Amino acid sequence: MAITIFVHEQGDTRQVDALDPEWLKPERGIKLWVDLSNPTETEGKILADYFHFHELAIEDALGEVLQPKIEPYDGYLYLVLHAIDFKASQHEFATHEVDLFLSERYLVSVHDETSRSIDRLLEVCPKHDFILAEGTDALLHRIVDSMVDNYRPEVEKLEQRLDEIEDRVFDRPSPSDIKRILGLKKDVGSLRRVVTPQRDVVGRLARREFEVVTQPISYRFRDVYDHLVRMTEEANIFLDRVTGILDAHLSFTSNRLNQVMKVLTIISTVFMPLTVLTGMYGMNVKLPMFPGGEDAQFWWIFAIMLVIAVTMYSIFRRDRWR
Repeated sequence: MAITIFVHEQGDTRQVDALDPEWLKPERGIKLWVDLSNPTETEGKILADYFHFHELAIEDALGEVLQPKIEPYDGYLYLVLHAIDFKASQHEFATHEVDLFLSERYLVSVHDETSRSIDRLLEVCPKHDFILAEGTDALLHRIVDSMVDNYRPEVEKLEQRLDEIEDRVFDRPSPSDIKRILGLKKDVGSLRRVVTPQRDVVGRLARREFEVVTQPISYRFRDVYDHLVRMTEEANIFLDRVTGILDAHLSFTSNRLNQVMKVLTIISTVFMPLTVLTGMYGMNVKLPMFPGGEDAQFWWIFAIMLVIAVTMYSIFRRDRWR
């Protein structure tokens, strides 16, 4: 586990190695950011022993929560957000859970080892005192805003794959496309499951339902909320496009099957009287003979069969059955 602790006091931000209980006293005026990367249950005791968070919130922070959410507790907020990482080979938006505890005096972040947004802020925080000087709610906004900004390249990758499969289906459809389309539909479903609940959580912060979020920072969350709303709309549009592509592919497959069945039907219809004719003259009974000797009978029957086949084919072509 990696524990990173930043303390902002009297206009200066510094990184420390251990926590001091005195820092949580309101009269000290200290801003604190504690980041826990990939903690175990034993190592996560700092959440209970130092910050005295609720046991249910700690359980969620150390476990896995499938849906983003926000819950108010006495003196702090508990948020669950998700970063995304699109893995095209696995046909999914892999989610990386980020748990956040927010109060006026501190921000505690709990995540696995793959949070790009937090890692970036951990690098710049000791170099810029204003990051923590603005307040813990401003720090929360920076984290959330960076996470949402990371959504855009992933959504563009999905849109690019959508354009490629759409062009392929309408220009050069093949039976293997159905697997790609269903995989793409799964990707879009994963995007919707991530973005839609995230939008609702950020919307509550933008509406300033909680006092810990100040008015100026709520305006910033409105901008993040607008981005998530647009992504939600794009996800819905993507789903409609995938549905249209799937319908077009199924329609093409059905039409091609109809063409094959039409050809087979024509062939069967043409050979039906020929089969009757050859069956009659193949019986071991005496039948009327055509002019000429025994050798001429084959050519008579062959000529009749050819006339019947050509006549029926001409009728089918005239009536546009093919």
